[in-house]
Amino acid sequence: MGNITIKDIAKICNVGIGTVSRAINDDPGINVKTKERILKVINECGYVPNNSARNLKLSDSNTIALLVKGIDNQFFQGMLKIFHDELEKIKYSFIVQSVAEDQDDVSVALQLAKEKKLKGIIFLGGLIDHADERLKYIGIPYILCTVAVNKDTPERQCSSISIDDELESYKAVDYLCKMGHRKIAMITGRETDYAVGRLRQEGYMRALADHGIDFDPELVRFMKDDIQEYTVENGYAVMKELLEKDLEFTALYAVSDITAFGAYKAIMEKGLRIPEDISVMGFDGLDVGKYYHPSLTTMKQPAGEMVRESIRLLMKQIDGDKEHHKVLLEAKLLERDSVKKIN
Repeated sequence: MGNITIKDIAKICNVGIGTVSRAINDDPGINVKTKERILKVINECGYVPNNSARNLKLSDSNTIALLVKGIDNQFFQGMLKIFHDELEKIKYSFIVQSVAEDQDDVSVALQLAKEKKLKGIIFLGGLIDHADERLKYIGIPYILCTVAVNKDTPERQCSSISIDDELESYKAVDYLCKMGHRKIAMITGRETDYAVGRLRQEGYMRALADHGIDFDPELVRFMKDDIQEYTVENGYAVMKELLEKDLEFTALYAVSDITAFGAYKAIMEKGLRIPEDISVMGFDGLDVGKYYHPSLTTMKQPAGEMVRESIRLLMKQIDGDKEHHKVLLEAKLLERDSVKKIN
């Protein structure tokens, strides 16, 4: 085959020109099977890369961006360390872009993609409307990781990795019910939270209904608007207010471990004991929960698996994969010492 070009190789392999260049340059981020297939075609066709092909790059460096909504969330802080370790293995680096509570995730991504030379973007946390047409203008591969999806809007085709917040929350409350608790209070997100807080509240309500327990709206408490969300301070303030109401309940379900830790302090200040007087259930599975007294019973999110799947799917997209993958991972119940079985 005479006068074959890099465009011809890309067409034969059904990949982009940039992917062919990455195979030629032995880019460590390219999928091994894709690289082998491209190099096999190059060898069979007798194609000799020229200098311009060798110098062709998708970007100046192997860099991706992490857009984090809730950068102070300890669960996300733990994930950043895993991202660093996993990306280092494939010779990639990353930049972290914090997205404020009042900022729009997609707008931030569009601006970042315009200003930086990136291979891709991973959205971490927050709520994205899948019907948002602006996503297609990002122009580089992107993945949604632990991003809640507005169930009231048409679904948009894109790849995502998450847990089923409603289902895993259901499992947490189902566990409390099976431990004999029928009066279960809950600390959820803010009242305006249509993301994680809302989904986990729906799981709470469904579990109560399945156990024949009437829903008592007085036992559901929202995080305060004037305190940073998902913090020890918010959990403490909400729990203190709940205890002042003198409502009857034997268990508390907090939708994050961090808010549960704040609730611990309010409970003990009231002169009550965990779990003898009030059982406490958290969500996230932070390692620090093992060292509280009593150690916190919680639902552990698979942080490591979420990170690895996000990177794997992003690299597939960078290599030219056009399919959209939706990965739902399961949380794991960690039975510790903060929940008491009652008759």
